[in-house]
Amino acid sequence: MIDLRSDTKTLPSAAMREAIANAELGDDVSGEDPTVNALEKMSAALLGKEAALLVCGGTMGNLVSIYAQSRPGQELVCHEKAHIYHYERGGFAAVCGMLARPVGGEYGVIAPETLEAVFPNKRDLHRQDIGLVCLENTQNNCGGTCLTAAETAAAADVAHAHGALVHIDGARIFNAAVALGVSASELAAPADSITFCCSKGLGAPAGSIVCGSADFIQRAREARKLFGGGMRQAGIIAAGCKYALEHNLERLAQDHANARRIAETLAACPGIEIDLASVQTNILFFAVRRDDMTAPELCHKLERYGIVSGARDEHLIRFVTHLDVSDEDTTTVCEALREVLA
Repeated sequence: MIDLRSDTKTLPSAAMREAIANAELGDDVSGEDPTVNALEKMSAALLGKEAALLVCGGTMGNLVSIYAQSRPGQELVCHEKAHIYHYERGGFAAVCGMLARPVGGEYGVIAPETLEAVFPNKRDLHRQDIGLVCLENTQNNCGGTCLTAAETAAAADVAHAHGALVHIDGARIFNAAVALGVSASELAAPADSITFCCSKGLGAPAGSIVCGSADFIQRAREARKLFGGGMRQAGIIAAGCKYALEHNLERLAQDHANARRIAETLAACPGIEIDLASVQTNILFFAVRRDDMTAPELCHKLERYGIVSGARDEHLIRFVTHLDVSDEDTTTVCEALREVLA
């Protein structure tokens, strides 16, 4: 089976399973798990931050980051297609008591002039404060597009000038770093906090990391405990994450190349709409605009070739490549698309 539904579908390799089985363990809530401690130290160094914290997943990572840097009644500014706005159960509102102010921007970029416009010119007792600006890199709903270090810095400069903090939902920050040819720490530098996921393209079975200052991480650790995320012998999880960071970063370029091959194949097929400029990493969106086939019907036809995918509606489909989609699998996908869409 070739699973293109998401890079969350990756399975741990035999070598990763061995690393997990041999992990040295302790009580992480007491700070005694050596594997967790090593992972957090490595993660902070990779992102250029003082400290890091292992959490269950990306949604929890974003939630503890927002909770630790906000107060109820404040506004959170994010892109209108942001993951935290659409797919995290409204946690920033339900748990943190924050209001959302979504804004637009091409390919997920929030331009500094757009951000400047949402801040009041002067203190207004009638308006709530904007406490946090949340960016996303890569931007899932825009097709895995990347924010450059300069674009992130420009938004952060505006936020900081108005007294707001900046959080990056960096679930796929290493995809952005590989695609842009820069370090993840360069992309994270302007932010006060950042999360990244180990369970997507990096291939670990679970776990995400929150990075920031030591003071912030202490507040995030307290929030993690409040939300029920204090794990004990969490080295079982951390070992897979640590292996992923040690072995699976550079190979993300292969996923990007495979996504590009599929995108270019789709662009040549009749009745398919795809923005090739948006295919920058391992995610691609395309629309089926044919009289003889809907998006769900195309997904059904691809099942005959052993290809699993999912339609968003009658027209839209998202494909995501990952370490379990090989070059040979990509060839199979391209050939199947040519046959089915001929």
